[in-house]
Parts: sequence; structure tokens; C-alpha cells
Amino acid sequence: MTADAAYLVVGIGLVLAVVLPALLQRWAFSAPMALLATGFVVGLLPPFETTRVSPLEHPTITEHAAELCVIVALMGVGLSLDRPLERTLSSWRAWRSTWRLLAIAMPLCILGVAVLGWWVMALSPAAALLLGAALAPTDPVLAVDVQVEGPTTDEREHIDEQDEVRFALTSEGGLNDALAFPFVYAAIFLAEKGPLQEWWWRWIGWELIGKALIGAAVGYIGGMLLGRVAFRSRASVLRFAEQGEPLLALAGTLAVYGLTELVGGWGFLAVFVAALRLRAEERRSDYHGVMHEMVERLELLLTLLLLLALGIALGDGLLGHLTWQGIVVGAALVLVVRPVTAWLALGRQADVDQAGDGNLGPRERLVTAFFGVRGIGSIYYVAYALGHAHFPEAEVLWSTVGFTIVLSVVLHGVAATPAMRWLDAVRDNSPGGSSGSREGAGGARGGAGGDARGNV
Repeated sequence: MTADAAYLVVGIGLVLAVVLPALLQRWAFSAPMALLATGFVVGLLPPFETTRVSPLEHPTITEHAAELCVIVALMGVGLSLDRPLERTLSSWRAWRSTWRLLAIAMPLCILGVAVLGWWVMALSPAAALLLGAALAPTDPVLAVDVQVEGPTTDEREHIDEQDEVRFALTSEGGLNDALAFPFVYAAIFLAEKGPLQEWWWRWIGWELIGKALIGAAVGYIGGMLLGRVAFRSRASVLRFAEQGEPLLALAGTLAVYGLTELVGGWGFLAVFVAALRLRAEERRSDYHGVMHEMVERLELLLTLLLLLALGIALGDGLLGHLTWQGIVVGAALVLVVRPVTAWLALGRQADVDQAGDGNLGPRERLVTAFFGVRGIGSIYYVAYALGHAHFPEAEVLWSTVGFTIVLSVVLHGVAATPAMRWLDAVRDNSPGGSSGSREGAGGARGGAGGDARGNV
């Protein structure tokens, strides 16, 4: 396929991603669905008989494109959170749903998928663990319609922050990517270094603890320095907040991520922590909204291009090695493993679904558990692992991950808006009254179409 044809395909795909969801609102047709469908059709066209668009054929491009998309999304997620994370017990308690999802649900999810991959799909232990690690995290990129909408600077307008469902899913998506990486490395070590007893001590000490501490430290210091320069620099030319220069967010994202990776830490964690710290430097500044809008637009463009490429890959044979066992494992993850493990992890917090009390009611707990969206992060983890170790089941892994992402895009995309509207109705009818959501205040992100990314 020529470069001119590629430009044409990308242009048409992006237009369809914006137009179709608005035209088909009553059917809850989202932009990710439009991109996947367009890409799938394009992948069946004759020009792709000689030009392969497949992560197996282009592993490096796949890895770094997904990597960039995830780190940009993590900066946006960190900037969007109004609820502070401070060194006080009350602040950490306010994040308790997040800690439960990370410390209990995610390891159980990794274990569940790994066992299914080994038992049902007959994968090697290393490949089964990689499948579990890649598919366990809730994706910060595609979960937009069940996340907080963006930073607010007026206390009276912290509507999304009163919605514990949106906050839990947003904060989980911001942190779980970094926590999944040690398990990706465990799969790599299992494939390359052999039995567990040969490397478990290094894995716990360095991959699980050491790199996380480095990532958190670099992110904290980096975010603090960025904030002090942007808001309080003695040189007016460096006070980016006064100028309204949004590129500081992108510059900070790339600099913090690159530095952390160079010194051996987890870059994903560093970017999210840096965003939280940057926000904390001047929490009420409108500048955070300016930066978030720029990051959100870049994230949108990268996401749509990656989904279009994934759709083309689907039509180009990505699912060629999908087995019924892989379908069972992917469906079990989305419909059973994630919902059950997250539901158990969240525990009983309240008997009434009511926004603003800091607890998840029974229906809120159910919705939070269900919306474990799979997406771009899973693509990155598989591409990264296959580039650092030999997995004979690479084709099967890609087919299973591709199927699971498509299932999540469709199922969660169709269900997101109805589920959030249902919750709002439940809250409005509960003792205490108002849902406190953005829909209750004036609409649910554009209905079924949402923003350009749609319902996922």
C-alpha cells in the first residue's frame, strides 16, 4: 500500500470515528467500534495482501506507539483527579477503593487468567502468566466514559469527584499499569531464566519494589519541579501557567518518563505521580484544565490511530490463531474473572448508593467491578514481552489479546452510558437524593456517542 493510500485510509477512519457515533447515538455506537470496524474492512482489501499490518510483523512500532499512547493517557488521568493524595491517613482512606482494586483484585485477576491460560489453552507457564499480566489492568486509555471528566477548580463543581465509581476506575487506571509490569517481567524471567527459584529474590527486590520506589520518587520530584516552575518561577518567561502554555504537560510527560526509564524505574508510575504532584502545586489553577485539554486531544488522536491499526490487523489475520479456548478465556476475563475479583475486593462499603459519601453502594460496587476495560495497555505489554523474550505461543497470545480487546470495546462501549444513567437514577431515588453526577447536572457526556472516543 502506498503512502497516499495510507493517508486516505487514516483520514477516512478518523472522520468516521467522529461522525458515526453522533449519527448512531440511539444504538450506542462508539468511536472505538467505528475505528475497529473501519480498520477491519480496510484489512480485507487487496492492497493488504502485500503489506502486512500486524504486531507480529512490526513489533517495535507496535510497542512504542502503544507506549506513547499510555503515558500520555496517564498524564491526563493524573491531571483530571481533583481528590488529593496526601501524607495523611484521611487522604489515603479516601483512596481505599483504589487500593483494594490494586492490591486484591488485580493480583487475583492475573492469577485467574494465568490459570485459565495454562489449564484451558494449554499455554506454557510463562505464556500463561504473560497473558494474565497483559490483560489484568483496567486501561486508562479506553475507559474514558466511566472515568472523571477532567480537572475542576471550583469546590462547588467537583461533581465527578463525588462519584466514587468514576473516581475508583480513574485512579485504578492511573496506577495499575505500573503494577502490572512486574508480572510481565516475571513472565519474561520464567521464559528466559528458568525456574522460579532462580530469580524470585531479584524479582521481588528490584522489579516489584525497587523500580516502583524509583518511579514514585522521580515522578514526585519531577511533578514538584514542573509545578514550581510553571506557577512560581522568578522568571516570568518560565511561569507557563500565566502564559497558558499547554505543552508543559507533554514536555513533562516525556521528560519524566524518559528519565525514570533511564535510571531503571517504572516510567508509567512516574508519569502518573508527576501529574498528581503537578496538580497539587496549585490545585485551583485553571491552567490544569488547559494542560488536560491538550493532553486529552493528543491521547484521542493516538488512540484512534492505534484502534484503526488494530482493526486493520484484525482483517489482516490477527485472529488467525484464535481458538475456542482463547475465546473462552477472553470472555471469562471480561464477564467473570474481573467482575468477581473486583466485587470481592471492594467489599461491602455502604448499603445505599449515594454520591458524595466516599463509599460504594451495592449497585455502585457492581458497576465498578464490571467496567474493567481492556485496551491499549494490553497491546503494549504483549509487544514489550515478545521483544524481550522468546514465547513460542506468540501468535496465540496476540489472537487472544486482540479478541479480548474487541470484546471489551463492544461490550463495555454499549453498556457504559446506560449503566451510568441507571446509577444516577438509583442515586436520585436513594435517601439523600441527588446523584451528583455530570449527567444529573446537565447530560451524560453527549449520550451514547459521548465525546469523540465514544462510550469506552
